[in-house]
Amino acid sequence: MKTVASILIAVSLAAGAFALDARRLARPQDTVPASFFGMHIHRLAEGTAWPNVPFETWRLWDARVSWPQLEPKKGEWKFELLDSYVKSAEEHRVEVLLPLGPCPQWASSRPAEPSSYQPGNAAPPQNMQDWRDYVRTIGLRYQGRIRTYEIWNEPNLPGFFTGTMPQMIELTRVAREVLREIDPSIRIVSPAATEAGGIQWLDQFLAQGGGQYVDVIGYHLYVDPAPPEQMVNRIDDIRAVLARRKLRLPIWNTEAGWAHPKPFPSEDMAAAYVARAYVLSWAAGVSRFYWYAWDNHGWVSLQMTDSAGRPEAPAAAYSEINRWLTGRRVEECKSDAGDNWVCSLSGSSARQWIVWNARRSAAFSLPRDWKVSEVRDLAGRERKISGASLQIGVSPQLLEAAP
Repeated sequence: MKTVASILIAVSLAAGAFALDARRLARPQDTVPASFFGMHIHRLAEGTAWPNVPFETWRLWDARVSWPQLEPKKGEWKFELLDSYVKSAEEHRVEVLLPLGPCPQWASSRPAEPSSYQPGNAAPPQNMQDWRDYVRTIGLRYQGRIRTYEIWNEPNLPGFFTGTMPQMIELTRVAREVLREIDPSIRIVSPAATEAGGIQWLDQFLAQGGGQYVDVIGYHLYVDPAPPEQMVNRIDDIRAVLARRKLRLPIWNTEAGWAHPKPFPSEDMAAAYVARAYVLSWAAGVSRFYWYAWDNHGWVSLQMTDSAGRPEAPAAAYSEINRWLTGRRVEECKSDAGDNWVCSLSGSSARQWIVWNARRSAAFSLPRDWKVSEVRDLAGRERKISGASLQIGVSPQLLEAAP
């Protein structure tokens, strides 16, 4: 049964109640790599088939392979699940991003303290040597197989971390020191903040010296129930923090999707959100985007698969936008006062543009010099077109000029 709140949110989405400013985004220097597309898979060991969408990196969060599951008691290790995940990743030529936190209850400085998971998980370790030993054990076991580690998940939220900023920076420093001794090529992703207070938390982390211990800024760009265009404002905030601290580090969106509204208004809108989120994130300056999640049927409302594991329209959109972007340059993305978005692409044999309207169906006037001859939708359907205008809507379309 829908609640009053969910109905109001759905109406707001349909009516365009969220403020969307006219914008211009330009990132002409980079070609979109296949590694831009990341994924979360939660239940590969419980029957989930390997996703039939293209992605090159897999973040192992909520997959039951964090520190409390790997070392449930001091010195008692359970590697079977993580071993199987790493093997599957290698078989599919997919890189693993492994988050290192949270803290198991036995090592916690506050073992009875509530958290978003088990008691004690959000507190820092009582003894930093336990953290050092854990990181070294993981680093040695998966040497040459896992080369990217994220320090902690959403440390600005008390359900995930209740320690101080100096304690988090020390956890980061120690992890970097240990892992770089094992393999100097390992990349360290910062603790990934999110949502309310996340920008302020990141600013303080960098202000107090945390930036010297990381190679990548991780962030969780949740904006739900707002549309994907709201991600641009959050990315701008992250870039402003980095500029203020005089740091030039890549930005990775290591977790994002939509958990609201519940239920999601439609599969078509869900597919549109997936595509728009990826296009705009790249254009605004994000270098990786790990979708949450392939096989989550509880917390998320925008689902890639149904309860039987069959891919749905958002999964097709994920594949299609990968096809449109990978190997291309997004020369410019811009919107106008009518909420029409145009992203121009280069790198193919013909000129291409991705177009949509963030709120509604609208007539879009085709510039004469574009000479558009074909249109492709998020289901991969192509059609020939002619004329001076095209009907567009919330679902992006790919326009291609005549050769």
